Amino acid sequence: MKSVIYHAFSQKEAKELDIQLPVAQQAEAFMRAFLKRSTPHMSQQAREEQLQRKVVVLEYASRQKHKKRKKSKGLSARQRRELHLFDIKPEQQRYSLFLPLHELWKQYLRDLCGGLKPDTQPHMIQAKLLKADLHGALVSVTKSKCPSYVGVTGILLQETKHVFKILTKEDPLKVIPKLNCVFAVEIDGFISYVYGSKFQLRSSE
Repeated sequence: MKSVIYHAFSQKEAKELDIQLPVAQQAEAFMRAFLKRSTPHMSQQAREEQLQRKVVVLEYASRQKHKKRKKSKGLSARQRRELHLFDIKPEQQRYSLFLPLHELWKQYLRDLCGGLKPDTQPHMIQAKLLKADLHGALVSVTKSKCPSYVGVTGILLQETKHVFKILTKEDPLKVIPKLNCVFAVEIDGFISYVYGSKFQLRSSE
């Protein structure tokens, strides 16, 4: 009977002798090589000790993070105010210049309401107005704690969170606070009322 001698070849020896290692041995060799690459600062003995604990913390080369390009920021609200970007020059504060804007606004609201007919329900117009852009609307102050504001009528040119800027037929631009004021908006014979105290939002909102 012939005796069989088993010999465990290393990966290098197996490669030289062109011997195919068993799968388990290949896996072990791969794992050891992988751990050696992943933990380059550890000695073989320390690596073996770590394996006994069954938890191995692998090191990795830190990748350079791509620097994000900073987006150019626009002007702040304060800077816009300081530059007077939205101020209407006195020579441009003429009622006749903004009548076309009012006509555009009337067509915009008609389209928004699906056409204004005599049988159109007023509450439907009121609901649409609350969500509509009022720039170009013809508005009147009907109630206010300040008597001098009552009766001011004109085209709404600018709106901020707290004020309406209205250009009257006499041409001066009036700045009316929304707080404690009630405004009437008229279009095609329909009149809706806007309570400024409950309308203190930016025009974009």
